Amino acid sequence: MARTKQSPEFEIEVDGEPYVWRLHRFPQWSSDTNAWRGKAIAVRHQAGQREAVLEFPPGHQPRFGAPQLKASQIPPELVAKGIAAAIAAGWAPLSRGKTVTIVVDATGG
Repeated sequence: MARTKQSPEFEIEVDGEPYVWRLHRFPQWSSDTNAWRGKAIAVRHQAGQREAVLEFPPGHQPRFGAPQLKASQIPPELVAKGIAAAIAAGWAPLSRGKTVTIVVDATGG
């Protein structure tokens, strides 16, 4: 069976609580909607199981041959603001259940 390569996980603290996040999806073209889709970040509480996927707007389309976005290039402040917005939108990080998808703006709010 083939292994899938996952992006590394990073730790971040928001309002005194420890979270773990990773780059879930690179910005990409979607044939479903015939539009460019933005990056998505998967977040979970360090002690919890339930994930939230933060979907960002597409932004500008990268040039042909441009290097791929790396998770280490994403500012921690953007992730922290996105986590706070997800909690404000009703995500309960310590609850059980399916992954929740939350659309945030370009600033993470």
